[in-house]
Amino acid sequence: MQDILIAVVDGLKGFPQAIEAAFSQTQVQTCIVHLLRHSMSFASYKDRKAVAVALKAVYSAIDPAAAEAALTDFEESDLAARYPAIAPSWRRAWTEVIPFLDYPPEVRRLIYTTNAVEALNSKIRRAVRTRGHFPSDEAAAKLIYLALNATSQEWKRSVREWHAVKSQLAIMFEDRFPMA
Repeated sequence: MQDILIAVVDGLKGFPQAIEAAFSQTQVQTCIVHLLRHSMSFASYKDRKAVAVALKAVYSAIDPAAAEAALTDFEESDLAARYPAIAPSWRRAWTEVIPFLDYPPEVRRLIYTTNAVEALNSKIRRAVRTRGHFPSDEAAAKLIYLALNATSQEWKRSVREWHAVKSQLAIMFEDRFPMA
């Protein structure tokens, strides 16, 4: 690997620094889905929908200034008073959240919805969970193989709106993103 344009990280300590040390031009971005899940872990079940709506105003803002205003609004809301750990977790990750807000909608959608590793782990977990227990290690390995094989067939589909995303990436990373 010679270059990484955008790295989406899940909050693992030291990971952004390691990426920046090896690939200094990489834009490090916190995974919005992980940040939302972390936030939801603080909210009671009955308030999760309201918290999600309030936080959506932050990550779907048109630019960093609008996101900052939405986060400030959340901090001043009664939801933030009930769940005081949520807003500070967003503030701590803010430098890795705001790059996302500079991307055009096509690129945001790709970053927000694409997490191949988690999707793969989810497929394997689902296959293993439905079977319960296995008579041998070989039986478990065969099931995992079948799950991976089925998943590889699904991954042959192209990325949604890839041509629009590719054009946007070429504009954003001119000399680092060859179109050919």
